[in-house]
Amino acid sequence: MNVYDSRRMADVLIPLGYSYTDDPKKAEVVILNTCHIREKAAEKLYSELGRYANIKEKRKTKGRTTVIAVAGCVAQAEGEQVLRRAPYVDIVLGPQTYHRLPQMVTRALSKEGENSKSARILDVDFPVEPKFDYLPEVKTEAFSAFLTVQEGCDKFCTFCVVPYTRGAEYSRPVEDIVSEARQLISCGVKEITLLGQNVNAYNGRWHSVGSGAASLAQLLYELAKIEKLELLRYTTSHPADMTDELIHAHGELDKLAPFLHLPVQSGSNDVLARMNRRHSRDDYLRIIDFLKAENPNLKLSSDFIVGFPGETDEDFLATLSLVAEVDFVQAFSFKYSPRPGTPGASMENQIPEEVKSERLTQLQALLMSKQRRFNEACVGTVMPVLLDRPGRNFGQLAGRSPYMQAVHVTAPADYIGKRVNLKVEAAFTNSLGAVFADTPLSFWSEKLERNDG
Repeated sequence: MNVYDSRRMADVLIPLGYSYTDDPKKAEVVILNTCHIREKAAEKLYSELGRYANIKEKRKTKGRTTVIAVAGCVAQAEGEQVLRRAPYVDIVLGPQTYHRLPQMVTRALSKEGENSKSARILDVDFPVEPKFDYLPEVKTEAFSAFLTVQEGCDKFCTFCVVPYTRGAEYSRPVEDIVSEARQLISCGVKEITLLGQNVNAYNGRWHSVGSGAASLAQLLYELAKIEKLELLRYTTSHPADMTDELIHAHGELDKLAPFLHLPVQSGSNDVLARMNRRHSRDDYLRIIDFLKAENPNLKLSSDFIVGFPGETDEDFLATLSLVAEVDFVQAFSFKYSPRPGTPGASMENQIPEEVKSERLTQLQALLMSKQRRFNEACVGTVMPVLLDRPGRNFGQLAGRSPYMQAVHVTAPADYIGKRVNLKVEAAFTNSLGAVFADTPLSFWSEKLERNDG
């Protein structure tokens, strides 16, 4: 979602004459878009800010102005603190106000040289008007794109800061999403990932009066009608919102990827209750059974938190046993990080850091073995892959498998943007190596040599 937001912030600045630069020494506006999920991400902000402050000072000696803005969830949660700790920051804006960025930048430039506190801008409101109504038409040169359909969360898991930084759940109207999807397709996009902090809680409306609400499943069916759209994904989901209708869509929609990211967080019912997850271990396993019944080829990834307050050895073993029982092909796992203002941060029985680290090491070893085993099982199989970027090595292109694995293949550059059938020939920890299923590899090698010539 931060990738999507960052691109949209760039979009709103283009009418002011701005464009991207990869060189911060040339940047007239620097925006750091932040995440507040873990403490490490917040602390990294101040380290980065120090670097840009030095660049700003050097540019100033040459008579060049530089506006530094901090956006996103750290800005929303710690806006005043950011201004205190980093006096060289000009703008602090939350994730719901970035449509106002042009006015903020213009105002910051008009106050350039003023040292008073009033010269700096803090805008962390939750506006009544949806920001999406004020964003320009989306433009992209990518072949795979993100599309935000839902923001905020009403679940209030006790470890999570999202409801406080992103606000209450808001779902965009169906027609607005379909329109943006069609615009992306007209730019050449072939794969779209629908985004939301709790995306399967999507509860959008139609513009037409009396049409009622629309669920994520209904939205997926609507988007699947777009002729040139080849693949749909969505993330991130909550088990409590996996409806029968949505599960059924995984069996019916050919354009819906056979892959689902479904965070469970813990395998212990006691920990899940303290996390306020609103589902039990058995609920989670039952959902997986229903999904597999609809689509036996569907694969799962998940999120795990170890060391949540009060987590006993038995609780942790319950998480390990859940991982052993479910064939997760990927997973994100973290040590519990207390976030200020959340109930979990003030709970008793906080787990020592060394215990968290030991548990995380055990869990990640098990998860990695599962991921490696699945990657190895893919060797010899043929899968469709959209080649959407250069690979790691010269002469390679890369894309994502239907199961979100990175796949690399030797291919000419003019194959970027094409969906091809690849035969997996090698499995690595985090990626796959492949060749074209229908054409000998030597052909491509020869073609590359001719192109080099």
